[in-house]
Amino acid sequence: MNSAVLASPAKLNLFLAVTGRRADGFHDLLSVVAPVAWGDTLRVQASAGGFSLACDDPAVPLDESNLVLRAARAFRAASGWAGGAAFVLEKRIPTGAGLGGGSSNAVAALRALNLLSGSALDPVRIAALAAQLGSDCPLFLQDGPSVLRGRGESVTRMDAAATARLSGRRVLLFKPGFGIGTAWAYGKLAGGKEDARYTPRDEAERRIGEWLASCGAPAEGLLFNGFEPVVFSKFRVFSVLLDRLRRDFGLEPCMSGSGSACFALLPEAADTAAAAAAIREAWGPSAWIVETRVA
Repeated sequence: MNSAVLASPAKLNLFLAVTGRRADGFHDLLSVVAPVAWGDTLRVQASAGGFSLACDDPAVPLDESNLVLRAARAFRAASGWAGGAAFVLEKRIPTGAGLGGGSSNAVAALRALNLLSGSALDPVRIAALAAQLGSDCPLFLQDGPSVLRGRGESVTRMDAAATARLSGRRVLLFKPGFGIGTAWAYGKLAGGKEDARYTPRDEAERRIGEWLASCGAPAEGLLFNGFEPVVFSKFRVFSVLLDRLRRDFGLEPCMSGSGSACFALLPEAADTAAAAAAIREAWGPSAWIVETRVA
């Protein structure tokens, strides 16, 4: 195989609790994460020796800070594969959104190179590489909703019954015209103020366990994000809009990751035009809105 085209989907944190800081400096978390049927596209063409990256978004860095090239270097080091590749990234997932765009791109690059190399690495070694590249990376090796633990490297695929309550749901993604720094959000959470602190692990496990055990509970009953008090206390535009979406449209919006993207699961027959208009009214013309489905 000399070329490949791979989808690089965005993800949603349907449930996200940060439960504490580890001795290695990372944070422990408990999260229910699902990919969506929308995102970036990564094209790859075999080349002689080196790696290169082009992107249709001029704001995306094309140097070694980009996870696509970091993934390529890591793949070569782990596999000994001597080939090269030219990557072209069609970027749709906004940065600083909490939608996992960079991590998804990295995993797409690993998968692409494994195809070009004739499966130089087995799935276990690919998973190990993904975990080294970033805490969000391992979840993109799954094709459906999963539960993440540890710093994100422990991934458990949800059973069929739970998956059926999530997969295929219509979802509206939206964000303001600015991003949220992940390091800033974690730093504020670690400060331990009354309105911005870690979620006790036992409480987080209990909440997920109760939802899984309640076979008829809708996906909306699972939604939680421990970063919301941190972000909303600084940026009131979030709480004002999300409260309006609850009050006027009966939605249960939630933030994904450390923000700034939010989402709302939609009834199958819902008309989103009025909700989209409310988002643009609140956040202005720079507001970004996409409708898709949970994968």
